Amino acid sequence: MPKLRVVIRRRRYFTTKKKNALELSAPASDILLKSRPSPQQIGNWFQLSGHPDSLAPAGPGTVWKKRSTGTEDAERRVYEEMSRDPQLRDIVPRYYREVEYLGERFIELQDLLHGFQDPYVIDIKLGTRTFLESEVTNKVARPDLYQKMIAIDPHAPTEEEHNQQAVTKLRYMQFRELQSSSCSQGFRIEAMKCRGSPPVTDLKKVKSREDVLNTLDTFLGGREDVRQRLLSRLCEIRSKIEQSEYFKTVEVIGSSLFIIYDDAKVGVWLIDFAKTNKLPEGVTVNHRSPWVQGNHEEGLLFGFDRLISIIESIKNQPQSNEKDQFTKPVPAVSVRS
Repeated sequence: MPKLRVVIRRRRYFTTKKKNALELSAPASDILLKSRPSPQQIGNWFQLSGHPDSLAPAGPGTVWKKRSTGTEDAERRVYEEMSRDPQLRDIVPRYYREVEYLGERFIELQDLLHGFQDPYVIDIKLGTRTFLESEVTNKVARPDLYQKMIAIDPHAPTEEEHNQQAVTKLRYMQFRELQSSSCSQGFRIEAMKCRGSPPVTDLKKVKSREDVLNTLDTFLGGREDVRQRLLSRLCEIRSKIEQSEYFKTVEVIGSSLFIIYDDAKVGVWLIDFAKTNKLPEGVTVNHRSPWVQGNHEEGLLFGFDRLISIIESIKNQPQSNEKDQFTKPVPAVSVRS
């Protein structure tokens, strides 16, 4: 058995039946990361979106997330900083520690699926811009990006770009954002899973407000109790971000809302911080202003505003017989026990 080295960044211990987190979660291996257990092996665990080898169930209630190449300590640092903030720590998955195993690094996080039974799950990527400013500083037009663009839409390039048969990285990335609802609504639906159906992962081109509303309506399935609690939780998270001094000083790129509910609970968390960066000294953002290169705005709160508005607009639908059996209010999930 390879030796497991655990890097404990904070002196906190989490116990279940007198077993600490190390005993509960070790060892997660490279084999586990490449071949996820079946639902019969680890409850109803599944990965809705993201790189298929990035997450693995570690133990009861925890997952190991593989550190992304090139992100260094960005995501770990964000989770550590937010977990120390009493106002922010309940809007993200619980952070436990950093783990090194077989020469690779992971962070151990709360398994958001734990405790839910056959849930409905949706992943919504926030922001009008989902690429870093540093990714588009090179103004050299590239033929490979032109080919990618015309493969999606042959009419997208300008006459000059057609003549050059090349486009810049910025032009291509903005073109990609326009293919979804990211630019217009400040968010896009990445993937969704409803009860009794496999995950749907081809939703990135759901673009118009009407199509987004219809998709969210399908996800909610006429559950007015869930809709109301979801709105309450989204408004709570938005308010905490608005009031946070920390969020004024960070650029949040590529983060998502992870929304989950079953017959008994509703949970909403902000996840994925590999591209969240501290802003230069003296620079702040409001997360709503339009992006101009250099101002670091990314539309995080603009996306919250539009998402909340759309969910508020969903008309109450008559519930089916199946849903009528759920007569008790659905409690919101407490992420801090």
